[in-house]
Amino acid sequence: MIIIGVLSAHAGEYTFITFELNDGTKASVPVTSLTMTISGNTLKAGSETFVLTNLSKMYFTNTNESTAIDEVTTDTLDEAAEIYDLKGHKVTKDQMKRGIYVVKTKTKTFKMIVK
Repeated sequence: MIIIGVLSAHAGEYTFITFELNDGTKASVPVTSLTMTISGNTLKAGSETFVLTNLSKMYFTNTNESTAIDEVTTDTLDEAAEIYDLKGHKVTKDQMKRGIYVVKTKTKTFKMIVK
């Protein structure tokens, strides 16, 4: 016997569903024409894929929280284990000029704009 079910959810006025992982990182997916599938221990929501055991919570919101902008302090850069330019070249703090960089610390990886 095969059971097929369809779950329909109404997001009301919300435009995104945000998934928060156990490490605090967030990914937001637009709810317009959203499809979600679960296969084994994996959840696919739109273009994002998550391991279910890594999910802390999910909720509807009106903002894309995965593109939130945080201020980077000198202490954060001092913790940086690795810094890369957009071409993938590893650079040091002193080599950073105007541009966009990928900064990796012990706890997270983020993009940074130097103006």
